[in-house]
Amino acid sequence: MYVPPHFDEQRVQVLHQLIRERPLAALVTLDREGLNANHIPFEIDAEPAPFGTLRGHVALANPVWRNFFHDVESLVIFGGPQTYISPSWYPSKNDTGEVVPTYNYIVVHAYGQMKILHDREWLRGLVTRLTNRFESDRGAPWHVTDAPPPFIDKQLGAIVGIEISITKLIGKWKVSQNRPAADRDGVAHGLSELTDADSQGIARWIKEKSET
Repeated sequence: MYVPPHFDEQRVQVLHQLIRERPLAALVTLDREGLNANHIPFEIDAEPAPFGTLRGHVALANPVWRNFFHDVESLVIFGGPQTYISPSWYPSKNDTGEVVPTYNYIVVHAYGQMKILHDREWLRGLVTRLTNRFESDRGAPWHVTDAPPPFIDKQLGAIVGIEISITKLIGKWKVSQNRPAADRDGVAHGLSELTDADSQGIARWIKEKSET
């Protein structure tokens, strides 16, 4: 991924937080037919340092866990907030008119060797943690233990675990750092007037990056 220095985000805790907030990722692998992409949610474990470990699962029927080249690292792509940026928000537009639209976005790329796991207790722990996390803000959260044990055992037999020890973690925070301060303020103000979550998220990051 092309990352100009002003868009480079290297703070591991910031990259991990994006993964926690946007867990659905594109898992990109290589097999004999070429590149293959699967979209699955991952959990991030900060250990081992410095980059941590990703864990997820796919269906047993999904050939990705059989066909991927074990000697080639997998790539996992996590997308954060993203939004169109209008040049009408740049105060510099009134000075020269030499402005064009762009797109702001946040993305994390994680690389590592993919390990396949069939252990039922490992899988039970993973799906329990994922379920508890995604159900935590519900008034009446569903728990894995709410279902009959034989049914859960059967479901666990239909999935395969994936674990990736991260060897490289790249973050790209394209949030108008290449623009003059007045233009950054103009974009943040313009986005803050929009109601969608991505525009609000990018506006917050523009302000944060402007302060660092």
